[in-house]
Amino acid sequence: MSKRLPIRLQNASGFARLAAIALFLTAVGIALGSAQEPGQKPAAPAGPVVLDRVVAVVNNQAILASDIDDEIRLSVLDPGRGGLGVLTRINALDQLIGRALIQQQIRQEDLQSSAPAQDEVDARLAEIRKDLPACVRQNCASDEGWKAFLSAHGLTQEHVETYARYRLEILRFIERRFRQGISIQPQEIETYYHDTLLPQYAKGEAIPPLDAVSARIEEILLQQRVNALFDDWLSNLRKQGDVEVLDPTLEVPAAATPPALANTATPGSTRIAVPIRSERGSQ
Repeated sequence: MSKRLPIRLQNASGFARLAAIALFLTAVGIALGSAQEPGQKPAAPAGPVVLDRVVAVVNNQAILASDIDDEIRLSVLDPGRGGLGVLTRINALDQLIGRALIQQQIRQEDLQSSAPAQDEVDARLAEIRKDLPACVRQNCASDEGWKAFLSAHGLTQEHVETYARYRLEILRFIERRFRQGISIQPQEIETYYHDTLLPQYAKGEAIPPLDAVSARIEEILLQQRVNALFDDWLSNLRKQGDVEVLDPTLEVPAAATPPALANTATPGSTRIAVPIRSERGSQ
């Protein structure tokens, strides 16, 4: 997943983050050293206290250990993770690296129009509170339930808004860059209907006619095509970029396939994917 290249922390924001951490550590040390009872002898220094650390660098942009912690906490907002268990630190870092590469590309191309408006972010948050299974169980539709949900998962409203904004921005970029010019032929829709959709129905189940599901199948095929183009593009970005993982425990094993980026259409991910059978109930 990484390229062992020299680290060049020339990015101003990277310097700022590291400087802020250093200043905070200094402030903590001063505060601890001054918190003594009158007449008490100064305690011997206990050594440096590591509050955060850089675990990876993506084209001079630092990713901190705390970023991984945030990513794991925020994964509760991803309905696509249902049944997948807790997001591992390796997978969380892989998602952060992919997102950093995409956002750097957006900035490089100066695509200001990709930034979502506040009303779009609010609408996405409303969807989360209404439809996310983990949220429904805690009655997130109410303000009290939403606050309890955020507190239970170590999240804040600001955390979630920033996370949703990133997802919307990346989704819009992907749609604009990869979806245009793709067309699905009627024969492809018919083949998918007969070879993929129909075998999912048990004998005796009501099967929707082709004309009733053709628009949905076209959307699925379109998004599959976008996924393939996006995966190739992101793979090339990784190869061309200067990506280094500084913590060996977070390296993806050489024989393993890097974890796929999740569903961009939901707030917890960077990939577009549409489950086939999940739509049957509405047909």
